[in-house]
Formats: sequence, structure tokens, C-alpha cells
Amino acid sequence: MISEKISNSLKGSSMIRAMFEEGERLRKIYGADKVYDFSLGNPDVEPPVSVKEALQNLVNSDKEGLHRYMSNAGYYDVREKVANYLNREKSAHLTGDNIVMTCGAAAALNVVLKTILNPGEEVIVFSPYFVEYLHYINNYDGTPVIVPTVKDTFEPDIDAFEKSITKNTKAVIINSPNNPTGVIYSEDTLIKMADVLNSKQEEYGTSILLVADEPYDKIVYDDAKVPSVFKIFKNSVIVNSFSKSLALPGERIGFIAANNKIDDVKTLVDGFILCNRILGFVNAPAIFQKVVADCLDAKVDIEGYKKKRDTLYNHLVSIGFECVKPQGAFYLFPKSPIEDDKEFTKSAAKHNILVVPGSGFGCPGYFRLSYCISLKTIENSLPAFESLAKEFR
Repeated sequence: MISEKISNSLKGSSMIRAMFEEGERLRKIYGADKVYDFSLGNPDVEPPVSVKEALQNLVNSDKEGLHRYMSNAGYYDVREKVANYLNREKSAHLTGDNIVMTCGAAAALNVVLKTILNPGEEVIVFSPYFVEYLHYINNYDGTPVIVPTVKDTFEPDIDAFEKSITKNTKAVIINSPNNPTGVIYSEDTLIKMADVLNSKQEEYGTSILLVADEPYDKIVYDDAKVPSVFKIFKNSVIVNSFSKSLALPGERIGFIAANNKIDDVKTLVDGFILCNRILGFVNAPAIFQKVVADCLDAKVDIEGYKKKRDTLYNHLVSIGFECVKPQGAFYLFPKSPIEDDKEFTKSAAKHNILVVPGSGFGCPGYFRLSYCISLKTIENSLPAFESLAKEFR
């Protein structure tokens, strides 16, 4: 009954969700306090107080029409506030007309890809990558082109990137801070990428859109900075959500921002607005558009995440694991002590440690841990990691 495309997708179902389901099974057997589930990037922290206050104020207000339809792009006053925020934070020159409010970053990515892709056109993705990118590209009959990163930094391999671009290249997706590595792509790397794109667009007479997926741009450590793609890439859009920065993953609220330097940016944004409607999203959730507009400068407890990162990273390195120290997000991506990362994750599960094999992110030989869980769970897991490490010494 189901389509061949979906049938094939089911066969390659997400390893992240598979490990999460395994966690449910183990918790029933051993109890929640004896299972160390690092599988899912589901923030355990509560939203900032300002978010709760903004929601309460809206719900208790006498304003009429808060639950009605609005423009498919979202409330214009909200879009103006988002634009002004990005102008401050990203050195941009946007107005509300450059913004489309969406049902999270996932919806934003689907809207962008549906707007720009013709069947068979190529989208470059860097491995390791967020697992859903390939599905999103496939949704619109695009062709993903996987380009490796440099393994000691997990930043894009510029030579490989240049060789991957063809006359059919339509877009490049970058994710920084990165899921699963936590790496922030440096300004130097991005400038080199922009030089390559400019040269290739001139060579082929094409336009290639740089899509920056930035849901972790507020979760950064040690005074790290996320470079502004709007300053570096002319043909660029940012997709973002408040799922991580405000701990609102269940509210499905985010946005697309289109660089004002793009030629005929109005037509591109009009395409986003149309696709937001015809994909069935219609518009972003009304109440939470208003909530996030009043909380754009708020963020979750970064110091709490930093303590979790340091506790887990320092322990793993001390017992022999190799790992690039993350600059942002809430993931570690250590090297597996054996080549078969899937086999290693099975061994970890025997110690009630649930991690995701790097193969699921297009990067075999590694594994991902999501440390957006309680510090107590992380601390309780440390002896289990020591027992696991002893198996592979």
C-alpha cells in the first residue's frame, strides 16, 4: 500500500530513534536510574523564565484573534523583530520581508529545498551530517552529494568540496555548531568555501544557495563565535529554530531568513511563502510566534551545558577515547575504539550506555553522545564508561 520511496526509507530508519527505543526497553528492565541514554537530542532543561512569562501574558491577555490565521509568512511584527535581531547578531541588513516563520528548522529546510530544487539537482552535505538531510533532499527528488570533512577538525575539506561541485549543484547545507560533532566552522574555512562557490558559479553560470542550519548558534562555549554567513556568502539563507536555544522542541517554531544581497530575493521569499502553505504547514504556530518574538535575546543555561560537556569529555579522554572537543551544541563525537561502530554501540548497550553509531551520520568509525540529559545521569554513567573502555584496551 505504501510508496516505494517510503518503503525504502523505512528500511534505513533512523538509528537515533532505534537506540531511543532500546532505551525504553532497558529502562523497564533495570530502572531509569541505571540506564544512561545519550541517544536523543531532546533538551532536559526548562525554557527560560521569560518564555513562560511571555506565554502567560499572552494567554491571560484580552487580545482578540490570537488563534486565527495570519499571512503564510507569519505575523509581520514578529518577522520585523526577528529581522532586527539578526541585524544585530549577524551584521545583516534585513527587514521583515526577508523572514518567513516556520514550524521549526525541519520545516524551514523542507520549504527551502522544495522552493529551489528541480528533480535531479544536487545538494552538497558534509559528513558527518544531521541524519534527516538526506530524507529532506529526497523529498523533492534532489540528489545528495556527500563531501567529507577533515577528521582532526571535522571542518569541510575544501579540496573535496571544490571537486564535488557540478553544473547541477543547486545548494550547499552547512550545520554549525554541528550535530553530531559540536564543531563550529571557522570564518577562514567559510571564506575559502565562498571563494570556491563564487568561482564555480561564474564557471557554470549558475546560482548556488548556501543554506546555514543554525539551531545551536546560541549554545556555544569558551567565548567561541559563530561566523555570520550573511557577511561571507551572497547567496545565503539561514534556517533556525527555538527548539534548542529556548528549549522548545515540542512547540515547532523557527524561521527562514534570506540574505538581502540575493538577486531577486523577493521572488525567492515568495517561493518560501508559497511552499510553507502548500506543504501543509500553512503558517507557524500563532501563539509561539508572539512568544519567541519577545524572547529573542533569551537563552537556556549555557554554563549548565558546559559543565556537562566538560564532565563527560574530560572523563572519556582520561580513559583513552579520542574526541574533538566540541565548541557548541550538546554532542560529543568520539572515535570508536574498533572500526565497526555499530558493533561498538552494541557493546556499550551491554553496559546500559546508549549511543548512536557514526554510520547513521555518514561517518563510520565514530559514535555520538547527546549530553542534554541530567548531570546526575552523566556522573552515574562514568563507571560504566570505564568498564566499557576496559573491554577495548
